[in-house]
Amino acid sequence: MAPLSLPLNLKWTPLSVKATATATTTSKVPEVPLPEKIRNSRILVLGGTGRVGGSTAIALSNLCPDLQILVAGRNREKGEVLTAKLGGNSEFARVDIDDVNSLETALKNVDLVVHAAGPFQQAERCSVLEAAINTQTAYLDVCDDTSYAWRAKSFMNRALDANVPAITTGGIYPGISNVMAAELVRAANESEDKPERLRFYYYTAGTGGAGPTILATSFLLLGEEVVAYNKGEKIRMRPYSGMLNVDFGKGIGKRDVYLLNLPEVSSAHEILGVPSVSARFGTAPFFWNWGMEAMTKLLPSEFLRDRNKVQSLVQLFDPVVRAVDGIAGERVSMRVDLECASGRNTVGIFSHRRLSVSVGIATAAFALAILEGSTQPGVWFPEEAQGIPIEAREVLLKRASQGTFNFIMNRSPWMVETNPKEFGLGIYL
Repeated sequence: MAPLSLPLNLKWTPLSVKATATATTTSKVPEVPLPEKIRNSRILVLGGTGRVGGSTAIALSNLCPDLQILVAGRNREKGEVLTAKLGGNSEFARVDIDDVNSLETALKNVDLVVHAAGPFQQAERCSVLEAAINTQTAYLDVCDDTSYAWRAKSFMNRALDANVPAITTGGIYPGISNVMAAELVRAANESEDKPERLRFYYYTAGTGGAGPTILATSFLLLGEEVVAYNKGEKIRMRPYSGMLNVDFGKGIGKRDVYLLNLPEVSSAHEILGVPSVSARFGTAPFFWNWGMEAMTKLLPSEFLRDRNKVQSLVQLFDPVVRAVDGIAGERVSMRVDLECASGRNTVGIFSHRRLSVSVGIATAAFALAILEGSTQPGVWFPEEAQGIPIEAREVLLKRASQGTFNFIMNRSPWMVETNPKEFGLGIYL
């Protein structure tokens, strides 16, 4: 397989106050070079037979064909179909993440484990991270659950003692969105402007083609009270409330988004030091948003926090969701907004036509960063410099933005929205 190329007009410069980065799918630039030392690395992808894990394995193979990829899961048939597509440097490994012996055996002689076997909601243990520390294996997960992420952080000292580098919440969102936020905050700090409010907005058409795990994740999140921050104070709100109509720019337009309890809210507040932080998500067609909102009102939160009951719901809705997905497509967009004390606002936007592809590319970008040695021992969030150093963010975002039709950083809102309002004399709002 040929390595993925990068969009030609992604002219990266450090994200100072005036600098921007953009990307489209219509042109190419040379690939980001890979150090020789990682070309023959062995990567174990847990959940490799699922949509996210499978997409990650494909992206890793495309970015670096010499990588040895172990596709791990419980379904041998699906695993062997995928490894046949990946070529001679891949193989299937049957792994049960709930079995410590199975996990630690699979991690022997592996340089990095990518944990994509969700959902992470309501999981009681970080068994894969524990096994990675016990076997001194570098670790990456695509966790999208606040409790799980902070539980992973509690293994900091053990990871340090074992000299194991680990990143939690390292997918597309959270993950790439965290790094985008970190770069916006860094640019503001460099201009001596104080960051005051950070807002994460996400949009995905249908389930984004990412399969039943994403559907289960969405339902489980509806059972969680939303945590946000307002001027340094932690506030709690009902899930899928607080609707806003947000402009995601070209190719997406304005979409309704709703509050959800996502881990980047607390990590950005704690690590980036922004007093006010929140995250919202919306989907399409519009009646899915109505249905999600209705579920929070009609179903007890105890029901929505029960993984077995949620899995039954997923089986019930999955055929309908797949049929609608075929019509809605799977476009995905992230918008990160930063407001500063001076009144200056900056925006980052990341939009791709296919979530099922983009999530794998984003996760692969984190995996390669860890293999390149930029992640220090310990357990880190993506926005922490010990996880992805400031000087490594450029390459990470270049890789992750492969295939995007709109990737913009550090712009004023009126420059990226579809219908900015002009008040005359070149003044927009």
